[in-house]
Amino acid sequence: MTSGAAVDLLTSTAGEIAARVRAGTTTAVEVARTHLARVAARDVELGAFEALDAERMLAEAAGVDARPDRFALPLAGVPVAVKDNVPVAGHATRHGSAATSTAPARRDDELVKRLRRAGAVVVGKTRMPELAAWGFTQSALGFTRNPRSPARDPGGSSGGSAAAVAAGMAALALGTDGGGSIRIPAAYCGLVGLKPGSGELPLPGGVDEHWFGLSVAGPLARTCADTAVMFAVLAGRDAAAVRHAVEAGAALRRVAVSLRSPSPLAGLTAENRLATVGAAVLLRAGGAVLTAEDPPYSGSTASHWSVRWQAGVAREAADLALDLDAVEPRTATIVRNGRGVLRLGGPRPATAAAWRERVLAWFDAGRHDVLLTPAVAGPPVRAGAMRHRGYLSTTMLSASRVPYTQAWNLAGVPAVVVPVSVSGRPVAVQLVGRPGDELALLATAARIEGREVPDTPLDRTAGP
Repeated sequence: MTSGAAVDLLTSTAGEIAARVRAGTTTAVEVARTHLARVAARDVELGAFEALDAERMLAEAAGVDARPDRFALPLAGVPVAVKDNVPVAGHATRHGSAATSTAPARRDDELVKRLRRAGAVVVGKTRMPELAAWGFTQSALGFTRNPRSPARDPGGSSGGSAAAVAAGMAALALGTDGGGSIRIPAAYCGLVGLKPGSGELPLPGGVDEHWFGLSVAGPLARTCADTAVMFAVLAGRDAAAVRHAVEAGAALRRVAVSLRSPSPLAGLTAENRLATVGAAVLLRAGGAVLTAEDPPYSGSTASHWSVRWQAGVAREAADLALDLDAVEPRTATIVRNGRGVLRLGGPRPATAAAWRERVLAWFDAGRHDVLLTPAVAGPPVRAGAMRHRGYLSTTMLSASRVPYTQAWNLAGVPAVVVPVSVSGRPVAVQLVGRPGDELALLATAARIEGREVPDTPLDRTAGP
């Protein structure tokens, strides 16, 4: 393969790669070799992957080329990175911790099986913070750098997955999201990230729920169309129909725009403010009716999420039999706080249910189809800067920079992060919708994806 052809594969969308493999203009093995070469060239610096198996990847790719149904595979030969906390046969699941067992998984998780059945080829397992507990990707196992700015962190906790896609080491990635863990790294790495609504996709490990209902699995990709196809594959839907629905479907029309943060500690940067307001203007130009209206946050919204987060981490630590003397001090503090919640009977189901009902009633009362907010409040931290911070310092910094995502895990509704362009730089916004609106959100996000935003004041965007 010529160097030009290799570069072309690395910058191609997942849809373009699959189309070439299906048509026979390239092979899954050629795609795999090209991406493995990219990993060898970039990952020493970036640290996106926790584990790789080049021989296995090439063997999987050869298997795709030999499949008689190759011409119908929606992800034929597409390289996919998988977050460390999702079981992949032959790889250990370390949960971002040096204190966990490293026994290799005997079988693939159901989500990984669905990707492979669709023709995807697994590149490897990607890094995350300890127990996927934070919005950055740094732990005792190492830290990950942001391909857009290697001096910075990629966000987290699916930071290794996002870095792999942003650096061209994979075309798609599988992440998990309990409070923004897909959307935050998607925002910082210039990608599209989807947090599906609760129950839309299986959870890793086949569990019924994780973190007391906060966690979901979902895709990261370079485009809304690729995100939709991966979601369709993971959900067992018709991928071709889903791609068409996103690329040609109608955008949601009635858009509520809010810059308000659930956290009083957050200070929205001018760049993120401009991205959100500019995205609203772009949507209005496409026919949307805009209303400036804040969601029904209360002073306890963030704390209700935090109670579930800490109790969920504590329960996971117990399931893994983690020795608290062997984990990061801030992880140990989360676990101790969460144990206190569990001793009192655990998080109350009624709290999350009440918030969900308030959110849906707010959508209904305002006749809103979608809520547009910033994705993050400020820039990513420096790479490696969080390694030795304590619990309180880490929590305060997180609340100031990434406050916009957690409320929607508590409500269990879908949300997507998509980059727009501010003076030529990708800056992300978030779209939040009703249960079951994943594809409608992606179709709406596709209308603004990568587009340069105008510099227009918010009070001029409001519509009837």
